[in-house]
Amino acid sequence: MVPHYFLRDAVNMEEVIVLYPSPFRGHLIAMVELGKLIVKHHPSFSVTILILDTASVAQYAASSATAQYIAAVNATTPSITFHRLPPVYDVVPSSASPAESGYLLPRLNNPNLHQALQTISHTSKLKAFIIDFFCDAAFQVAANLSIPTYYFYTSSGSSLAAFLYLPTLHKSLDKSLKDLDDHLLVDIPGLPPVPASDMMKGMSDRSAKVYENFLNTATHMANSNGLIVNTFDMLERKALGAIRDGLCVPDGPTPPIFCIGPSISSSNIQDGENQHECLSWLNLQPSQSVVFLCFGSMGSFSAKQLQEIAVGLENSGQRFLWVVRNPPPDDNKEPNLDVLLPNGFLERTAERGFVVKQWAPQVEILSHGSVGGFVTHCGWNSVLEALCGGLPMVAWPLYSEQRMNRAGLVKELKVALAVTESEDGLVSAAELEKRVRELMVSEAGKEVREKVSAMRDAAMAAVEEGGSAHVALDKLAESWVTTTC
Repeated sequence: MVPHYFLRDAVNMEEVIVLYPSPFRGHLIAMVELGKLIVKHHPSFSVTILILDTASVAQYAASSATAQYIAAVNATTPSITFHRLPPVYDVVPSSASPAESGYLLPRLNNPNLHQALQTISHTSKLKAFIIDFFCDAAFQVAANLSIPTYYFYTSSGSSLAAFLYLPTLHKSLDKSLKDLDDHLLVDIPGLPPVPASDMMKGMSDRSAKVYENFLNTATHMANSNGLIVNTFDMLERKALGAIRDGLCVPDGPTPPIFCIGPSISSSNIQDGENQHECLSWLNLQPSQSVVFLCFGSMGSFSAKQLQEIAVGLENSGQRFLWVVRNPPPDDNKEPNLDVLLPNGFLERTAERGFVVKQWAPQVEILSHGSVGGFVTHCGWNSVLEALCGGLPMVAWPLYSEQRMNRAGLVKELKVALAVTESEDGLVSAAELEKRVRELMVSEAGKEVREKVSAMRDAAMAAVEEGGSAHVALDKLAESWVTTTC
């Protein structure tokens, strides 16, 4: 309830959409890009983005690239305001997995969130509250304040279908997915049969805290005001159709779903001395000749796997640009390439390879004319960036929902080739060599390239005026115009 002494100024209050992202880099950037879309297409709204204080949580080690990204948005988009929530004094256990800390940190911040939302409501017309699914603890806070709440799902529509279907799956099974035969196929509306081993890890063990969080989140999503998804209809027609038809939430109504993608971080290519050195190297390479290998902000490999990758790349004979991170647990420290890579590798491949430590400007690289293929962990932001760049992929999933993403990319869309892992999870040098060569110089790779080229055209059409994403964003904004809270 807004105090009476605020009501007389309500007519003049600005209309605000509040966004609450998870601190994971891919989630945060995707949410900020959503905010940029909102103010670009509907400038009558302003956007406030709540940032969690993560100084005490190891998994969220500060990234200079992320800080620079936020600073750039601050400087160029005055309609977006970043509000950093106060630190919490409860400690997130160092033993907590990324998913566990992803859920716990927002829960610990609920008192700060409640205060922030109240303050914003008193000084502005708070039209909607959009939260990341890791920020599910905020759902009850917003409900208590009668604020319309939407979930922004930063991954694929296919994995969203599985997420929403989890409560139904929970009722129909009497044991955890991890205890089923790995080859057992799980039926989910809108998806081809999924091997139990390819389901999200958080769904695999019903005794785990993360599983409980997933169940609660799925239930809250179904009771929210809407689901915003960074995808587009042509990309995931079957899965999105199943969600809209109510097949994934058979026990109740499904909220509206708004597919506003593909939304990707804009390129920030700079000239001259400010340009990243790998882009200068790419400028010297032939058209579509380079395969790019990058595995996300949380993707890291053992020392043995790094050696296998290096040997595979060298033996492939292909030009490559490879982002190398340190093996865990030191994956946030700068790697020593002379120690990690085979003796003489950098010298032998100097004419056709470039190795970058820790981070590279991925959006700029994937849109560069010299890049002809992408070896990726199948994180959804990376997938969308590759599709928008018209780049065929080698799919090498590492965690979360990435195995499910791979299935769609390889089997249904046929825009990627899949690596085969050994029983211990290792991808051999010979396997990587085979897939890289197949992608870059074979007939199979040419067919994948043609498929991804067509999907790039569909992606571009979706975001043009009158396209599916443009229409979805208009419908979403229309729902806020009449909202009062």
